[in-house]
Amino acid sequence: MASWKLLEVHTEDQTPHKWCVSLSEETFKRMFSHGSPAVHKIFGDGSLFSPLLFGKFFDPSDAFPLWDFESDVLLSNLRSSGKTSIDWFQTDDAYVLKADLPGVGSNIVQIYVENGKVMEISGQWKPQGDQSKTKDWRSGRWWEPGYVRRLELPEDVDWRETEASVSNDMVLELRIPKNTSNSSTSGSGIITKHSE
Repeated sequence: MASWKLLEVHTEDQTPHKWCVSLSEETFKRMFSHGSPAVHKIFGDGSLFSPLLFGKFFDPSDAFPLWDFESDVLLSNLRSSGKTSIDWFQTDDAYVLKADLPGVGSNIVQIYVENGKVMEISGQWKPQGDQSKTKDWRSGRWWEPGYVRRLELPEDVDWRETEASVSNDMVLELRIPKNTSNSSTSGSGIITKHSE
């Protein structure tokens, strides 16, 4: 039976220069060709964190307008070969994302919403050693110890009511309600109602 754990959805991140180093296609190809099985699992075909998820190279640290596309269309090649572990869709009242997390050790995934416009899903799969005390891993070559996918949020979301959960440290599910009022929402801090 699946064990679901609620995740905190953070709305304020004070990390300077986060994601300032872009992952280029050439760097990705080099890393992937010499990568360990863990690298292939995290960044390989069908992974939410793969730069090639959408059929051509797209740096996962750049925000992507995921809900502007139908998952069946964008992932048709991967689905026909059974290589995808991600799905997204919208209902009458919410946008939903479901994705397998990289199965490398304990998944400590973090969810941030930046200014109500971009949702960031990130985690660290490899310890950084001594560097971790002096510099945040997201400020440099982030793909060496971690992974990220940044998504543009649709304009009609009530991002402060986002629900994020993980099942058995393996499956992430995000539910972002649609805004039922015309008022704009803003705020900062942590959405604590989603913590364990």
